[in-house]
Parts: sequence; C-alpha cells; structure tokens
Amino acid sequence: MLHAMMQLALEAARHALRLSPPNPAVGCVLVAPDGTMIGVGHTQRAGGPHAEIMALRDAAQHGRSVQGATAYVTLEPCAHHGRTGPCCDALIAAGIGKVVASLPDPNPLVAGQGFERLRAAGVEVEVGAGADEAHELNIGFFSRMVRGLPWVRMKVAASLDGRTALENGTSQWITSPAARADGHAWRARAGAILTGVGTVIEDDPRLDVREIETERQPPLALVDSHLQTPVDARLFEVPGREVWIYAARRDPARAAALEARGAHVRCMPDDTGKVALAEMMRDLAQREVNELHVEAGHKLNGSLLREGQVDELLLYLAPKLIGDGLGMASRIHAHGPLNMLSDALSLEFRNVEAIGTDLRILARLAGRAAF
Repeated sequence: MLHAMMQLALEAARHALRLSPPNPAVGCVLVAPDGTMIGVGHTQRAGGPHAEIMALRDAAQHGRSVQGATAYVTLEPCAHHGRTGPCCDALIAAGIGKVVASLPDPNPLVAGQGFERLRAAGVEVEVGAGADEAHELNIGFFSRMVRGLPWVRMKVAASLDGRTALENGTSQWITSPAARADGHAWRARAGAILTGVGTVIEDDPRLDVREIETERQPPLALVDSHLQTPVDARLFEVPGREVWIYAARRDPARAAALEARGAHVRCMPDDTGKVALAEMMRDLAQREVNELHVEAGHKLNGSLLREGQVDELLLYLAPKLIGDGLGMASRIHAHGPLNMLSDALSLEFRNVEAIGTDLRILARLAGRAAF
C-alpha cells in the first residue's frame, strides 16, 4: 500500500497542475522522526519556489524543526540552477535525513544528479513510491523531456452516436454545463490550447479558461495555412495570452496585421501546402509546452490522427442521438475507408466517469506513454 504521506504529496502535486507549467507539478510533504507531518508544499508558477522549498517554508512558519525529517516528494529534487536554485541543496542545508521520491527527473540537467548529491551529503534516498501516479500527473513533462514532443490530448464533445454538430454546424451545446466546466479544468492544466482556423471562422471562440478559477491562461496555438484568421477575432481579447499562428504560405501583409494584434506567426509548410504538423509539434516543445490540449473541428482532428500526432482522447458523450451531422474526425486513415476492422486505430480506456449528465472517457492510443 502506498505510504499515506506520499498520497498527501501526490495530492499537493495536483494543486500545482494548473499553476506550474512548464515546470512539472510536484508535491512535497515533510515528516518528523516521530511520524508527525510538519510541512507541505507544491510547485508555484514558473520562476517561483518549487515544492520542497514551499514545504520547508511551511515548517518554518509554524516553528517546526526539520532536522532529521523525511521528505516525501513526487519527483527527484532538482540539482541545477534554472529559474530557481537547486532543491537538493536546500534539503541538505535544512538537515533533512531522508528523501522518498516517486521518480527520477527526466530533465537532462537533473537525471539522477539530485539523488547523487543527497546521498553524497549523507541523506538516505528511496525511489519508487507513487511512481505511476506521479508519472501520470506529469506525463506532458516526461513527453517533452524524453520524446522532445508535447503530450497531445484531443478533446471532443459529442452525442452518443458520435456527432459533434448538426449538419448546419450548430454545436452549442451538446454537452452539459458540468461537462463544459470539466473541459475548462483540462484546458487550465495545458501548456497550450490548439485549434484550427476553421473553428475560428465558424465559431469565433475565445478558447480561454473561464468556467473555473485559474491564475494563468494557456497560450493559444492556431493552425492557419493561409493566414485567414480575422484580425477582430475574439481569441485576441484574452488579456496577456500569447497567440501562436502556424501558417503554410508567406503573406507579409496578413502576417503583419496579425502580429499587430499580438500574434506570433511562423511559416511551416509541408509538401502539400499545409502546415507541417510534426514540425509544429517539435516547435511547441521548444516553446516548453508539456501538454497540448486540442479543441478543433473534424478536419484538423482527422489530420492530427492521420499523421500520428495524438496521444489520447478526452471524450465527452452526451445522452443524445443526433443522426445526420458532423463527426469527431474526418479521414483518419491515410488510404481512405478501411476494408478490415483489424486496421482500425486502437485505443485503451484509461478512465470512464460520469460528469453531470454526460460521460467522460479518457482513451489513450495503444502503446503510448512507454517512456
């Protein structure tokens, strides 16, 4: 059974999910030699203190000694000078006697060095408790560090027969308010939100986080091959949010107009005159996007699936039957309609849960996350 204190550290880490990107969401619990919890903390916004520092501060603020204490932390304490100083050195200086960590940090700047420094200073180190849970919390961070790619999660809201809109394009609202709020919680934890220009032109969405409280608005990435995004689109109304537009052809006048609205425009054509999606994903990783949350129409959804650029689906199914209408994704197979069911795209159910009157399914492409 997982140690109760590591469970508390994992719960603390969950509080960092919407706050810490691009840093991993980490939780730390300090326990005195007599078994008393004396401090707890989680990673703050990028540039702010990490979980270990917050836990040490919590103990100090309550006048509790940390000498000989055990630190339960959901990721290896960092060992490099980044936006903050090394957490392993802070634990050593504070007199921590033991560190129980869920996972080594996949960041090449850490990658076991934190554990080495702790052991060299006489601190006992134990690794593995809560590893699966900690990995899932930071699957995007691991993806970016190991694969050089964000973890791509495609969100779809549909009827029970798989329709995302009526034939005339009407889609508001298929799912319930509870499902929409839950979808915004997934938006909030993302490193960026991705959509296509078709969605912008047809729906004029803001694509921000507004159904729940959040301290940060994820950047918006937009696939717009021919720079058709209207300069008065509502997506530009979100204060302080970055907008990254990926195009497939150069149009200096249109690009200048969009950049005047605060957008960053990059031209990344593929051989067919569309945006090179694989190259875009690598660029998003360079922009420190851990989790990419896709909310797009059936055409871009189909392109992303067809090119193998999706890791999992976040699917909300409403208890409705629409009949004729738009589907979740078009042309997901490169060679057209399948002739054999064995060639279908295979997924694995990770979670199925009722959200309000709807059903939420988290389904991962078979074999993903083996890193």
